Amino acid sequence: MSLIAESVPLALLKRIDQLAEASEPAVHVDEQEKTRLKNHIKQLLSDKNAQMVAHYYVDDDLQALAEETGGKVADSLEMANFGAQSDADVLVVCGVRFMGETAKMLSPEKTVLMPDLDANCSLDLSCPPQSFADFCAQHPDHTVVVYANTSVEVKALADWVVTSGNALEIVRYLKDQGKKIIWAPDRHLGRWIEKETGIEMLRWQGHCIVHDEFQTYELQALAEQHPDAKVLVHPESPSEVVDLADVVGSTRVMIDAVQTLPDQKFIVATDYGIFYKMKQLAPHKTLIVAPTGGSSGSCVSCAHCPWMAMNGLQNLAKVLETGVGEIVIEESIRQKALQSVERMLTFSREQGLVKTP
Repeated sequence: MSLIAESVPLALLKRIDQLAEASEPAVHVDEQEKTRLKNHIKQLLSDKNAQMVAHYYVDDDLQALAEETGGKVADSLEMANFGAQSDADVLVVCGVRFMGETAKMLSPEKTVLMPDLDANCSLDLSCPPQSFADFCAQHPDHTVVVYANTSVEVKALADWVVTSGNALEIVRYLKDQGKKIIWAPDRHLGRWIEKETGIEMLRWQGHCIVHDEFQTYELQALAEQHPDAKVLVHPESPSEVVDLADVVGSTRVMIDAVQTLPDQKFIVATDYGIFYKMKQLAPHKTLIVAPTGGSSGSCVSCAHCPWMAMNGLQNLAKVLETGVGEIVIEESIRQKALQSVERMLTFSREQGLVKTP
């Protein structure tokens, strides 16, 4: 049985829900304006020696623009690795705030901009730095491992930072060394790691508001409707949903599965922003959004992070024009957080878990 850290206070969970509901999606523009903005952004990127890094969950237009301009579309680990090795003067991070902070940690000499600094992450918000620091202080004999979806202040408290793409390997490594582990913040990912590695961790009780909403009964019903479909699930999902999966893994693992498996149909339980890359790499495959609610039906609109949706062409152009939206980190905090992030990157490169650009 796993050890459970203190629960996230109900008031904080309500506050996270309120922030998610209050988030304003990027403004929709028509095709003519979209073309104008893309051309304008391309010129700004060139003029400022800037590169885009975009997460798989942001809008299709931003992912395409990053590719067209020599940037990178990736998961959080590959984004961090690419940004650190880029020779650009400016990095524009299309994603959520912790991704921009990680880019700045690794490249303090670069200007790091984000289309909207209010693009948060429920996992980050569910792990307040002071509460987590107090908890860690109660267990000084534990190695602190935190998921990348955390603030720079929480990373500064950690011994290791991990992503869903390397968490299993890093925890196995620590288990082999006999380490006792504090895990934060995602409870579902932590439980999956425990099951896969056989270790018991002291788990913080945060969760992703998108992945936490995937429904077991509805997923079973959908799989019965499509018996020839493989079910792909991100490990941030509830354990009952993960147990229904044919493939469990990070965004990169799920994309690789669609591209390489011989199956022609897939039910995908993660943010539907991932469909851009999946369709690009496997255009002949059929992709179905896993249900996140409702009765005997799939809620397509629900399977999308409201903070990822805040990234758009208009606010991307604005930050490049004005320089607003810059990530600034206190140097003492950056140095502390950098140690745990660099430890992750070094381990991942040595194990072949990331590729150089």
